[in-house]
Amino acid sequence: TMEEVLTQKEQIIHDIENTPIILFMKGTKDHPMCGFSARVVSILNNHSVVFQDVNILENPEIRTNLSAHSNWPTIPQLFVKGKLIGGCDIVMEMEEKGELGEVLQSAGT
Repeated sequence: TMEEVLTQKEQIIHDIENTPIILFMKGTKDHPMCGFSARVVSILNNHSVVFQDVNILENPEIRTNLSAHSNWPTIPQLFVKGKLIGGCDIVMEMEEKGELGEVLQSAGT
């Protein structure tokens, strides 16, 4: 029903806004199900930050609602302090430039 979709979208927005670092990914941080998700998890782990993982494979509607909210089509999607950082390419690029650490530290985890 429409209510359920709304509730889930609200839940996604709530999680994004209230979780310092959250990664929407395929699989979990312990068992990533795609290379791009695995790469982002690996980079986050290198920074020793606490982050929440959301497995979009558990419910296909998560991806639809998430992309509607973020205007970002691909998975994974990394959010820090409620803001979309981006997907694997952007995370890797920021890491190479040494910018990612500062952004992650700003989350204070």
